[in-house]
Amino acid sequence: MNRKISTWIIASFLILLFSVTAMTSCTRIDAGHEGILVKLYGTDKGVQDVSLVTGRVWYNPFTEEVFQFPTFVQTVDYAPFTVNAKDGSVFTVDPTMSFRVMPGESPRIFSKYRKEIGQITQTTLYNYTRDAFRIQFNQYSTDSIISNRQSFEDKVQKALGDALEREGFSLEQMTSGLQYPEVIVQAVNLKNKAVQQAMQVENELKVAEAQARKKIVEAEAEARANELRQRTLTPLLIQQQFIEKWDGRTPLYGNSPTFFKNVQ
Repeated sequence: MNRKISTWIIASFLILLFSVTAMTSCTRIDAGHEGILVKLYGTDKGVQDVSLVTGRVWYNPFTEEVFQFPTFVQTVDYAPFTVNAKDGSVFTVDPTMSFRVMPGESPRIFSKYRKEIGQITQTTLYNYTRDAFRIQFNQYSTDSIISNRQSFEDKVQKALGDALEREGFSLEQMTSGLQYPEVIVQAVNLKNKAVQQAMQVENELKVAEAQARKKIVEAEAEARANELRQRTLTPLLIQQQFIEKWDGRTPLYGNSPTFFKNVQ
């Protein structure tokens, strides 16, 4: 009887152990990920030369482990850092990068770095980003960076893209968040202010010139009108205007009444 009970207990334990092992030795690779099978023992102790497709994966939890690498586009916003230009000016870079793991490259990436994608992003990819900016900054002076910013950023992105591609990553997009030195910002602001003041003075000068021309035209018109009036204002015309406005009373000029005043 005791033997049967012992057998039943052992069998139950084995069934339970098998069930637990079965549940822990199966995993599902999520969509947008690549699964890689890692052997924990042996001479290779690395990644099996197969990329596991999306779906369920069976493995031995005692000697193997499965990791998932996302293959969708990821975006990382790195902390700002400073870089020196060729002439010593200090620029601040606040980069944002979008990248993805190239299809089939997960085993090689894990075999080389033995880290998950989050750790690789914050260490290896960050170092590649800093180096790409540092190398390009060392080839440009401050003036050339400002006057050729688009060309500069294109070269940084190409250099970073080539470096990441060699490591199994594809660079989708990169923004530098480039910030100029404070001295340059102040100089640009002063220059813009001077230009604005010059434009304001020029506009005021144009207004003054226009007003002066207007006064000249008005004075010339008034002088012309006076000249015409003097030419047309004859004694006969004055007498006619006097008669038209006469009220019937004889005006007094001097000591005796006189009908017309001599205007010559």
